[in-house]
This record gives sequence, structure tokens and C-alpha cells, in this order.
Amino acid sequence: MKLAHRVIVPTAMAIAVLALAATGAAAGAAPLGSAARKAAPPITVTATIPVGQIPNRAAVNPRTDTIYVTNFGDNTVSVISGRTDTVMATIPVGSSPIGIAANPRTNRIYVSNLNDNTVSVISGRTNTVVATIAMGAGLSALQDAVNPRTDKVYVINEGNAMPVISGRTNTVVTTVDLSDSEPGGIAANPRTNRVYVTEPGLGLVGVISGRTNTVVASIPLSGTLDVAVNPRTNKIYVTNDNSPGSFSVIDGRTNTVTATIPLESEPEDIATNPRTNTVYITNPEFNNVLVFSGRTNAILATVPVGNTPLGVAANPDTNTIYVTNSGDNTVSVLRS
Repeated sequence: MKLAHRVIVPTAMAIAVLALAATGAAAGAAPLGSAARKAAPPITVTATIPVGQIPNRAAVNPRTDTIYVTNFGDNTVSVISGRTDTVMATIPVGSSPIGIAANPRTNRIYVSNLNDNTVSVISGRTNTVVATIAMGAGLSALQDAVNPRTDKVYVINEGNAMPVISGRTNTVVTTVDLSDSEPGGIAANPRTNRVYVTEPGLGLVGVISGRTNTVVASIPLSGTLDVAVNPRTNKIYVTNDNSPGSFSVIDGRTNTVTATIPLESEPEDIATNPRTNTVYITNPEFNNVLVFSGRTNAILATVPVGNTPLGVAANPDTNTIYVTNSGDNTVSVLRS
């Protein structure tokens, strides 16, 4: 997992890719996902919200229309009202928070703190930390995912152990052994009770049964980064950094790759809106978000956002997308 890429602005690489894109555009060959491909995207940025230092990832509670953003640079979480597009609270958490996930049923938010090996549990009602869960020696918390139906939280670390947390007791109830010591991303499908973990070092996606807490399948993929799930279609989407970049579609029923779509540069985070069957990918090197159809895998729009977008999250109830821009400490709000 390339942590530096997730929290600082690319320099020489970004300049080189931008120059290459400009040359291609001049020759009449716009790369996939470039601004030249779509002159009038169907969605636009309707608000830009200042948050903390180096925002990294975002999570949404659709039931309360609240958005939570980890600020890697100042050890806080920004709480945003989806109704007013303003920051309602700033919550101190652990050291260097990266991953974040929300359980809409319990109104609890889980924050992975990289540098102190903990997960902070936030009450969405009081906007306070109600528990801090230790991951164990040598386990630096990176990302997490929640299954609202089972009230279980899954945490990937800089290590091949994946702790499983009970949302009811705020304790680690078991640990799943992964093949890769540096997993990249994690997502859960509450309908199938499956958890998906990208393992970049081995070039695969691990499939974990939430019932048995064991790895039940390993899906080969090159250069996996982050992962998202559409529970309605049972499709899993994975961003890849195999030069210059791509994203892959996995059939959750058969655990097979059904498509791989090339991109213009290395992508970062990925999210889905299950209600509209739409996929969103952050593109840090070009400061935009790529929008794809989940039905056809075709690009629908390229939306310019802030500087070095990293995280993306969707509120399916309002069809609103939130993008964390680590280079200018803002969140872009996208609506159609």
C-alpha cells in the first residue's frame, strides 16, 4: 500500500502524465477519463467545503444525511451536514486517521488511526468518541468496512492479520489471516455477508466469509488498490495501478473478473451508488472524478474537483457524491 501517494501530492509523476495527456489531446486522441471526453458532464460540483488538514477518506450515513471525513494531517474527523453542506463538528481522534466507515443502523462511525494502532468509535448522535479499540502490537490500522446487518467491523492493517470487531461490545472478537502483509482496500457486501480485501503485493482480491471469518476465494488481479461493492447487483469494483491504471469488475456470485476498463492514469478510491448503478473513481493526477455506468462500464462524465482528490463516498438516498481533496483541504460535493 502506497501511503505516501494517499496523503501527499504527486509531483514529478503528475507533471509527466499531464504533459503526456496534453500531447495526446493536441493530436486529437483524448485519453479515457480526460476532461476533453465530456464537454457537459451530467453532474457538477455544487459546493466546496473547507475541512481539516489533508483529508483522506469519507463515509456517509444516509439515514442522517451526514458525512464524515478523516483529516490525516491534524488527527480529526470533520462532520458535514448533507442538508446544508457545512461542517457541524470537528472531532479529535487517534493519530493519522485514514480509513472510515459508518453503520447507519447503529449510527456509529469507525475511524482507522494509522500511527497509534487503534480504531476510534464515534457516536453519530453526540459527535464524540465513545470507545477506542486497540488493534494489537504491530498492527497499524489502515482502512475499515462495516456490515450493518451483522454489526461487524473489519479492519485491515500493515500486517496480514485482519481484526474483526463486534459493534455491540467494541471488542476484537476474532482475527482473519490474510496472505498479503500490506493490504490496500476493503469493502463489505451486507447482502451476501462477504468481505473483499485488495492485496497489492500478491496481485489479488481476497474474499472473506463473514460467517466463518475465513478466506473462501482469491481472485487474481494486477496492482490492486481500493475496492467497492454494489450490494444490489453483487458486483465488486477494484481500482488497479497497473500502468497507467484501470479498474476491474468482479461478479460476486462466481468470483470471476468480468471486465477491466483502462484509465488514463493511476486511480485512487472508488465508490458506488447502488440506486443509480453508478461508479465513481478519484483521479488524483488530473484532479477529477470519473463517472461510469455500472450497467455498461462506459464512462458517463469527467468532473473536475479540487487538488489531489483521494477519497470518494456516495449518499444513495440523495444521489450526492463527496470527494476529499487532500491538496487543498476541501471536500467537493457533486450533484446532478
